[in-house]
Amino acid sequence: MASKAANSSSLDLESNKGSSLENNTTMSPKAINDANFSGLLSNFLSVYWKSLIVVVWPIILLPLIILSDDKMFRCLYTVALMAMFWVTEVIPLPITGIIPIFLYPLMGVMDTAQTCNCYMNDTTMMFVGSLVIAVAIEHSGLHMRVALLIIKTIGCSHRNLSLGLFFVTMFISMWISNTAATAMMLPIVEKVLTELEAQGLGVMFVQEKESEGESESPKRPTKLTMSYYLAAAYASSLGGIGTLVGSGTNLTMKGIYEARFTKSPGINFAAWMVYAVPAMLIMGTLIWLWLQVMYMGMFRPNSEDAKAVNIGPEGEKIATTVIESKYKELGPITWHESSVGFLFVSIVLLWFFRKPDFIRGWPTYITNLTVKDSTSAAGLIILLFILPARLDFLHSFSRDPSKRPTKPSPSLISWKIINQKMHWSLIFVLGGGFAIAAGSQSSGLSSMLGHALIGLKTMNPFWILFVVTLFAETATELTSNVAVANIILPVLAEMSVAIQIHPLYLMVPAALGCSFSFHLPVGTPPNAIVSAAGKIKTKDFIIAGIGPSIITAIVATASFATWGVYSFGLQEFPAWAV
Repeated sequence: MASKAANSSSLDLESNKGSSLENNTTMSPKAINDANFSGLLSNFLSVYWKSLIVVVWPIILLPLIILSDDKMFRCLYTVALMAMFWVTEVIPLPITGIIPIFLYPLMGVMDTAQTCNCYMNDTTMMFVGSLVIAVAIEHSGLHMRVALLIIKTIGCSHRNLSLGLFFVTMFISMWISNTAATAMMLPIVEKVLTELEAQGLGVMFVQEKESEGESESPKRPTKLTMSYYLAAAYASSLGGIGTLVGSGTNLTMKGIYEARFTKSPGINFAAWMVYAVPAMLIMGTLIWLWLQVMYMGMFRPNSEDAKAVNIGPEGEKIATTVIESKYKELGPITWHESSVGFLFVSIVLLWFFRKPDFIRGWPTYITNLTVKDSTSAAGLIILLFILPARLDFLHSFSRDPSKRPTKPSPSLISWKIINQKMHWSLIFVLGGGFAIAAGSQSSGLSSMLGHALIGLKTMNPFWILFVVTLFAETATELTSNVAVANIILPVLAEMSVAIQIHPLYLMVPAALGCSFSFHLPVGTPPNAIVSAAGKIKTKDFIIAGIGPSIITAIVATASFATWGVYSFGLQEFPAWAV
């Protein structure tokens, strides 16, 4: 952009010179210098805008702490600084996340020990545990086996295959990162479409018209190809809302909520799934139908899109062969996969039944102390490093020397694998959000925000809920979903207190909205992956995302205002929130 701006200024100058000569007039030196300066300034701003924000924004905020010595405004200075840095990403998100460790003690908001406690609390430890579980599942290959098995069972016509792809991706994304879920499914899709194309039963990409200056005409994806790639991206984003550990925004909401409302009962795994899984399935079904109508000719049997989808028995047989060959490549199920699968099911049950509300939680049979989900996560991590990935030791006393192990079996997961695949940076982003919530409460900033928002009490809570969800969805299109959650959730907590409604009534839908990014390739990693792999243009993303954005906003609002209220017990404003 910088060079374009400079070249544009240069061309404009040459054009002005030409016209001046024709009219026997000359351009003044001042006008030439002004033109040169505007081009240089534009170039400077396009190159150094991030550095300017880093330097100028803290200076702009200085009146907050100069005009008032109140601790509340010193906290507001830190929050405003972090909000700008998170939205613009002028420095890495995790580095912005540790700003409170530096500023809070020096500004007298909270001491160092209190601030650092925000970075490794119960929620953060649960997040680490969920990441380790996801890495272990990927490392064992269990996720691929489950995906192929389900797709093979559903069927391999284009409609069945896209349905299987969508819901398998969504299910897997409930437990591992949306990026990994998308990256895992795309090779399967590509292999099926390539084989069908080789047999003359479909086309993945078509040539566009050549334009001037291009040596080779670019390729664009067919509608059929786009439907598969977009399904993978959208399903992985939707799957993250299904469980507390499915997305960083969910755990961010949990941490901020429990840090702000220390006397609340907290959020348990079971209540979240009781609400979120039905909502996720409704959203997924409607978005899958949207893609079918848009790109696969559903309800338009005579359209070209519908004809492209109809591959007949021969095409289905080819697709089935591809899926079966992929499954056979995995070989028989291993001890490694079955062990990880057993531990995965165990941890889900432990989380679900820790405090299910309809029966006694399992910790009450063991201790009178409070046991949270991070305890189960820590126990699972320990077992992953204890249990062997192979049963070589059973042959230690074999009569056949070749079968006797010469070195110990590796554990189900190794620290090297975790170190390579873990998203360590998110711990600091989460911690920064928790520090904002804790600092706001400690400094009195929360109370000030509550009084400022009390005018919203006259509005219908349902419409506030809808606006909040829509705002979260819109904001996350432009920046990191966890960063957006860290900025808006503390404000929503105070808004809830001001208008006397349960804090979860606004905070949960907002957290869900932060996971919904459907319009831009840069909105979320899955979008970026499918945009590059499928050669999908930004304008196609914008059009395709209209339906999912409307569907998720409406379903999230309607579902939370109905069974969400009963799932979390939000009928009354709680006394502990005052």
